[in-house]
Amino acid sequence: MNILGLIPARGGSKGVPGKNRKLLNGKPLIVYSIEAALGVDTLTEVLVSTDDEAIAEISRKAGAAVPFLRPAELASDTSPTIDTVLHAIEFYEKTGKEFDAVCLLQPTCPTRTRTDIVESVKAFSESGADSLISVKAVPHNYNPHWVFEEKGGGPFLKIATGESEIISRRQELPKAYHRDGSIYIIRADVLKKTRTLYGEKIAWYASKNPQHVNIDTLEDWAEAEEIMKGL
Repeated sequence: MNILGLIPARGGSKGVPGKNRKLLNGKPLIVYSIEAALGVDTLTEVLVSTDDEAIAEISRKAGAAVPFLRPAELASDTSPTIDTVLHAIEFYEKTGKEFDAVCLLQPTCPTRTRTDIVESVKAFSESGADSLISVKAVPHNYNPHWVFEEKGGGPFLKIATGESEIISRRQELPKAYHRDGSIYIIRADVLKKTRTLYGEKIAWYASKNPQHVNIDTLEDWAEAEEIMKGL
C-alpha cells in the first residue's frame, strides 16, 4: 500500500503567530512531525504542504519533500483541510504518481511518536476501513451518556445520547473516545469520492503515550514546552 504522509503547515496563525516555524524547546514545531514521519517505513513519502517559503526551507532541511508552495486560497483561516489534502493528491497524480491512502499529520501535535504512526498505519491496513483516526479515552464524568443538552430551549434537560433513562453506575458506561487530532488516515478513493476525511467505516487508534497536546493557543504552547523539556 502506497501511503502519502502529509503534514499541512500554513504560514499564518492567530492563536500562536508563526507557530509552525516557531522554536519549541529549541526546534521548529513542524520538525517534530517530520522526524516522526520519516522514521515510518510504511509511509511512501513525507510531504509538507505550505504556503510559506520559510517553512518550506525548514522542512526541506529536515528531510521532507516540498515540491510546491500551496496556493494562497488554500491557506487562509477558513480554508478546509480536505481541500489541502485533495490538492496534494492531484499534484502527484499529474506527475503520474498515485497513492492508496493519505496519512494526515497535524504539526500542532508534537508529542505524536513514530510508534503512534507505525501502529496507526498497521491498524488501518488490517482493518479494511475507509479511514482511521487517533483518539483518547473520554473520562467517565464526560461520557456522552452522562452529558445533558437543553430540551427545546426550555427549563429542562435531556440526555445527549437520546436515552430516556440515565445509566447510574460508572462501571456500566460504554467506552467513549474523542479525536485527539494527531493522526488521520483515509483511503484516496474515499477522499476523492466523499470529500471528507472519514468515509463510512472509521477505525481508531488509541495512543499509549500519556503526554498529549494539540497546540491552538499560547497556553497550549506553554504546556508543550513543559512536556518537551521532560522528554
